[in-house]
Amino acid sequence: METLTYALLLFGALAGGFVSGLAGFGTALMALGIWLYVLPPSLAVPLVLICSVIAQASTLPSMWKRFDLTLVWPFLIGGLLGVPLGTMMVASADPKVFKLSVGVLILIFSTALYLNKRPLKVTFGGKAADGAIGFAGGILGGLAGLSGPLPILWANIRGWNKHERRGIFQLFNFTVLAAALVLQTASGLVETRVIWLALIAFPGTLIGAWLGARVYHALNDKHFGDVVLGLLFLSGAALVWNSVGAH
Repeated sequence: METLTYALLLFGALAGGFVSGLAGFGTALMALGIWLYVLPPSLAVPLVLICSVIAQASTLPSMWKRFDLTLVWPFLIGGLLGVPLGTMMVASADPKVFKLSVGVLILIFSTALYLNKRPLKVTFGGKAADGAIGFAGGILGGLAGLSGPLPILWANIRGWNKHERRGIFQLFNFTVLAAALVLQTASGLVETRVIWLALIAFPGTLIGAWLGARVYHALNDKHFGDVVLGLLFLSGAALVWNSVGAH
C-alpha cells in the first residue's frame, strides 16, 4: 500500500504540474482525483494548494514578460478581498449543492463558448467588472478552492489573446490560492504530514510544470483556447459527478 501511495502521489503531482504549466490552472482538476484514492481530503486539499503555488511559481519567470499586468490587477484586488469572505462561508455552505450549481454553470458556459464560432470581444463594465469577477472568484477560491472558473470564462468572453489570458489565469490563481493556503495554515487546518507529502510531490510537480510550459509555447491562440475550454468542461463534469453521480 505504501508503494502504491507514493506512486499515485508522484503521478498526481506530474499530471497536476503538467496541466498547470500548460494552462496556468488545473492542478486540482488533475491531481485531486488521483490523490483522493490514497489520501483523505484533509491532506489532499492543502497538498493541492501547495503544489498549485509551486507549479505556477516555477513557470512565472519564463512567461512574466508576456503578461499584461494592466489587465490582471483588478482581478487580483477583487480576488484578495473575496478569499476571506469565502473562507468564512465554509461553515455555512452546503458543499454538495454549491459544487453542483457551479459545475452545471461551468458545463453550460464552456460548451456555449466552444460552439460559438464568432470571436467575442465584450468590453462591458471595464475594470470594475473585471474586479467584480475577481471578487467572486476569490469567494469561490476561499470556499472550495474554485478560484479559476469565473475569471477563465470571463477572459474568453473578453476576447483576450493567449498571453493575456494566461497572465490572468496564472497570476490570479497563484495569488488567490497562496492567500487561501496562508489562511488555512493560520487556522491550523494544514497538518505537519502535508509538508512531508509536498516534499515527495515536489519533483513531479516541477517536471510536469516544465513539460506543460513547453507545450504552451507551441500552441496558437485557438488551440490554447480549446485546451482551456476542454479543461473547464472536465472540471464542471467532475463537480457534477462528485455532487450527484457518486452518491
